Amino acid sequence: MKDVNRLKKLLLWDLLSEEEKILVESNLYNVSFKKGELIPKKSESCFGIIFVKKGSLRVHIISEDGRDVTLYRIREGEMCTLSSSCVLDAITFEVHIEAEENTEIINVPSNIFKKIMEDNIYLKAFMYEGIAERFSDVMWVMQQILFMGIDKRIAIFLMEESESTGKEKIKITHEQLAKYIGSAREVVSRMLKYFEQEGIVSLGRGSVEILDKDKLIKIAK
Repeated sequence: MKDVNRLKKLLLWDLLSEEEKILVESNLYNVSFKKGELIPKKSESCFGIIFVKKGSLRVHIISEDGRDVTLYRIREGEMCTLSSSCVLDAITFEVHIEAEENTEIINVPSNIFKKIMEDNIYLKAFMYEGIAERFSDVMWVMQQILFMGIDKRIAIFLMEESESTGKEKIKITHEQLAKYIGSAREVVSRMLKYFEQEGIVSLGRGSVEILDKDKLIKIAK
């Protein structure tokens, strides 16, 4: 019942008929993933709609040469629509979804959600609108990779992460940061070392602490 109450807070719940709500309630279930574990790929299994109950997920793509680029992240209380690529025929590419930490999700199976969408034009419009918003996030990531220097990309990430968590000290490794901004770990390490020498950040084991936010904002802008 608690899981249903979580879903009721989402806008999409109000778009469902009473019969559709009952169908969703009777078919949703919980799935847990350990840190670093991948949610099944489209080619292996169509996972359907995902709502993050606890933890966070990282949505990324991998190039042919193995380069890992983070598209966006899904935090507690948020829903993932790109996991439903087999529900929405317009999605023709594959993304990878990884648990950033031990994560619990609420899942509505693809066959159930697809059945509802076939008869509910409002839900279908809501889903496509959500995908459009996510593509806006993706385009922002691509813009950073194509047109911004590594110093600015790191500064933007650190500022956004600090604002999101409300903390100056960010628990993250150089390798993780490199994945988030689509760069090489060695490049990220060199730039963080420069930031540390300039008194902008302090580097610890698996952490980066912001010391001079004004300087970081100046770089980000």
